[in-house]
Amino acid sequence: SPHLVRFNERIRLAGDLITDDALNAILDRIEAVAGEATVFESTTAAAFLAMSETPADLAIIEVGLGGVLDATNVIERPLLSLITPVDLDHAEFLGTSLRGIAVEKAGILKPGARGLIARQAEEAMAAIEVAAQAVGAPLTVMGVDFDAWAERGGMAFQDQERFLDLPAPALAGAHQIDNAGLAVAAALELDLPEGAIVEGLKTVRWPARMQRLTAGPYGEAAKAADAELWLDGGHNPHAARALALALAARQAKAPRPTALIVGMLGNKDAGGFFEALKESDATVFTVGFEGAAAEPDALAAVARGHGLAATVSGTLEQALAQALRLGAGRVVICGSLYLAGEVLGASQATWPI
Repeated sequence: SPHLVRFNERIRLAGDLITDDALNAILDRIEAVAGEATVFESTTAAAFLAMSETPADLAIIEVGLGGVLDATNVIERPLLSLITPVDLDHAEFLGTSLRGIAVEKAGILKPGARGLIARQAEEAMAAIEVAAQAVGAPLTVMGVDFDAWAERGGMAFQDQERFLDLPAPALAGAHQIDNAGLAVAAALELDLPEGAIVEGLKTVRWPARMQRLTAGPYGEAAKAADAELWLDGGHNPHAARALALALAARQAKAPRPTALIVGMLGNKDAGGFFEALKESDATVFTVGFEGAAAEPDALAAVARGHGLAATVSGTLEQALAQALRLGAGRVVICGSLYLAGEVLGASQATWPI
């Protein structure tokens, strides 16, 4: 994923973002030998170099795109390989079938290294199993070998050895139970103590994923209108389905007129995104942002084609003002991590992460 506000977010050492001085020094060393490496390849090399010079018990590496050919996929024997739910994204690079994308994702599986697999569509799971068998990677699969579910305001976790009564993750959205369950399974596989798991669930933060904004210019404007303001960087159909479920849960508890302020990159599946949100009964306001954003009028047309009322707003400030003026009590800015970065960059009270 791209950084939201500062490039330093891409490398975290001992729990903290890499400092400007350390980042500049590392990048200078990489640039001296990088040749024709891409920006992401150089960034990945910088992260590996910085991590190699920082004492740590574990290094967590996030794949950039796909898996098979990704710059991060050079670890011969990882302690664990995790695959989160596979869905359609980066179609121009990974194709338009779940099976094909799952094959790409499964490229991070390595001989003898355990793979922890989140709940998957049948087509994706079949492809992952074939890939695992081909390289000799044992699999532990959510819904088969372990599971997690919401229970009595918390989260229950069970595998073949234990049952744990845990706090729910401090993140909005029912889908975060599955995400947390995968993380708990990984922590247990790595022999982390239960106390550390509990603390992690209680204190986890995920900027731009159903993040409530109450400060900064946008948060203050919403608060003055007695409205909720949320930020979600999800930009594909899978993320939109999770957003739809989160909105439905909030509406069930506290019904409010809902507005979606949407900006997306031009290469994203806007149709699939709006299709997942068509039952939300939300009014859409489309905006542009710096970079390769889709045109707001084109986005609005797609939204209308999926049964949503849509207004072209142009800028984020205009969209929020329109939504609040029309009585929206719950506003969600969504559709792009780049748009989310603009919001967080203007909201210093929410930063640094």
